[in-house]
Amino acid sequence: MAAIYRAHQAEAIKILFLPDLRPHAADVSILTRAQMVEAEQAAFASGVEASELMESAGRQMAEFVRQNFPDPGTCRAFAGKGHNGGDVLVAARHLAAAGWRVEIMLSGPLLAPLTEAQLRRLDGIGSPQRSWPLVVLDGLLGIGAKGNPREPVATGIREINHLREDSGAWVLAADLPSGLDADTGEPGEPCVRADATMAMGFAKIGLLVDAAVNFVGRLAIAPLDGLAAPDSADKDAEVIRPSVLRSHLPPRVFDTHKGMAGRVAIVAGSAGFSGAARLCSAAAVAGGAGLVTLFVKEDVYPILATAAIPEVMVRQVDSYQAVLQDRWDAIAIGPGLSTRFAEEIVTVVKSAACPCVVDADALNGISKSPGVLSDCTGPRLLTPHPGEMERLSPCGGRTRMQWMTDFVREFPVTLLLKGARTIIGRADRPAAYNTTGNPGMASGGMGDVLTGISAALLAQGLDPYEAAMAGAWACGRAAEIAIASGGESQESLRASHVIKHAGRAFQSLRRGDF
Repeated sequence: MAAIYRAHQAEAIKILFLPDLRPHAADVSILTRAQMVEAEQAAFASGVEASELMESAGRQMAEFVRQNFPDPGTCRAFAGKGHNGGDVLVAARHLAAAGWRVEIMLSGPLLAPLTEAQLRRLDGIGSPQRSWPLVVLDGLLGIGAKGNPREPVATGIREINHLREDSGAWVLAADLPSGLDADTGEPGEPCVRADATMAMGFAKIGLLVDAAVNFVGRLAIAPLDGLAAPDSADKDAEVIRPSVLRSHLPPRVFDTHKGMAGRVAIVAGSAGFSGAARLCSAAAVAGGAGLVTLFVKEDVYPILATAAIPEVMVRQVDSYQAVLQDRWDAIAIGPGLSTRFAEEIVTVVKSAACPCVVDADALNGISKSPGVLSDCTGPRLLTPHPGEMERLSPCGGRTRMQWMTDFVREFPVTLLLKGARTIIGRADRPAAYNTTGNPGMASGGMGDVLTGISAALLAQGLDPYEAAMAGAWACGRAAEIAIASGGESQESLRASHVIKHAGRAFQSLRRGDF
């Protein structure tokens, strides 16, 4: 059955008392199914109404849709009988108020009371005719579902996947993709393949396992006031949230000058790979560094002296060790270098007193003797993709999380392990999962941009763990903005687009976007 409607959102003034302005605990915890039930029961016992949580969850789903699709289109909401169905009905109502055409697909006539109440709020409301974009909301099953979905839900899941594959629909799952186990991350048959999943309150552990990535897609967290993670929640891992990152990037004092914004040295580029140096150095500027100097050898100096953006100073050197002669707030080393200079590169990695971002051929250089990482003069942030990580430390069948954890226990570094679900770790801090980004980032130069932005953040005073989190989040968010508002697609997205939209990504971070 389908219902099509339009709603009008009433304006309101919200009055708060000062105690209500105290900051809430960050919703970074990762919970099991049982822990989420415990958190909800504790909230209800304290007086929180389930209807309040549903309204908040659905409103934030609608906000996330509009974050990705600023112009209204068509939303098709698949609602099951449980409270996930109610969440997507609330989202549908808010989208209709914003001018979207909405269709409601029900899995059956018997609904939970709250979900049925949300459906009644939609009755008889019209809508204009719209087509693109087509957004599908998946609210068929919740975290309590186990095993293979049964009919008629299975048919609904197949229809969602059909719309995604054959009609270009963007699929957003409420809390978790229908058919995915909330604890193990194992997909049932069938299982929704979502482009994005908005976890309600907290991420569920099953959303973050390696096997779940292609079903979960982009992960967003909807904070719900009144829900608190139980004491039994795992303290060894968390998800990155803008509400936490903001504290690491406070507003600049008004009399800030370029020397206060950080001096960054970039050691990058070689014959045939000058683009990596251009991207990395430009990204450092876009990341807020006050002064950026690019160190290059004679063979590429004429190229990069003219090709680098005007804000970057280019210095010709006979040896990369020349970078050690000056004072820097951060060094980025590796993009587009050649392993021909491995000895010079390893010396810089080992001897630089300031924080360093170590990437690309600098990682390949130290992979011959990774023990050098135990004897570095200053803090180090390593940013390998899986191939580079394999050379540093063979995976041997471990999960990505275990792979990362074992490495930072062995070496006193911060590790950013790139991937569709980038993980950041340090021995004395929780492992952090990045949530932003899209498959369009699977193109050359993205890592060079991340290295430059992370170096700029280091130079501005963030420690390597904080810089890695903020850099990964901002790069992923910039890639999303390039598609949502910049006219790009997953096919056309380039690393230079991430640099172009870095400013809007940092604005998004400060707003606390998803």
